[in-house]
Amino acid sequence: MTRHTILLTGFEPFEQEPLNPSWEAVRALDGWPCAGAHVAARQLPCVFGQALQVLEQLMEELKPALVICVGQAGGRSQMSLERVAINVDDARIADNAGRQPIDQPIRSGGPAAYFSTLPIKGMAKAMRAAGIPAEVSQTAGTFVCNHVFYGLMDRLAAHAPAVRGGFIHIPYIPSQAARHPGQPSLALETLVEGLRIALQSAMTLQQDVEEGGGQLH
Repeated sequence: MTRHTILLTGFEPFEQEPLNPSWEAVRALDGWPCAGAHVAARQLPCVFGQALQVLEQLMEELKPALVICVGQAGGRSQMSLERVAINVDDARIADNAGRQPIDQPIRSGGPAAYFSTLPIKGMAKAMRAAGIPAEVSQTAGTFVCNHVFYGLMDRLAAHAPAVRGGFIHIPYIPSQAARHPGQPSLALETLVEGLRIALQSAMTLQQDVEEGGGQLH
């Protein structure tokens, strides 16, 4: 069974938010059957270092065939399929343990960056075709989300290169946007459906589609 598990992670709330939409969306898919596999939804702490320790323990336990981590990106209007993780922690705010690393490598001596191994353009295309706002994003930031994304890809490169992995950022849900006037949001149901399509595409697309997904700025 462990060979046919999809590990899908979300984060605990941070920065005084009452909830984290990444966890709310991810946990709705726990146990969902997808392309011959089943989803194992797990929560990560919003803490540098500890988040990666928990992720590594989960990967060792579940030995997943696919790993997608999901995080909140307040201010974004679409579900963002991240292309690249960079080897730096540079925190604008403290994490949930009060840590605030500035210009620190995630792994000393590690590669400057890793690319997602998900078929991100095909995933975004399938999501948009279903009416889900989705984009390819060129930056996962420099907070705990990027920290986890880089750590995930670093571990996969070393220990499970055949396993696909990547990161998806999602916007606020409406109840959060109500506390942040002017900020965009997507309904939780839309986020859950977008993740369903993303997972299905990641499990079934052998190659990514060739189409423009870059940005001018």
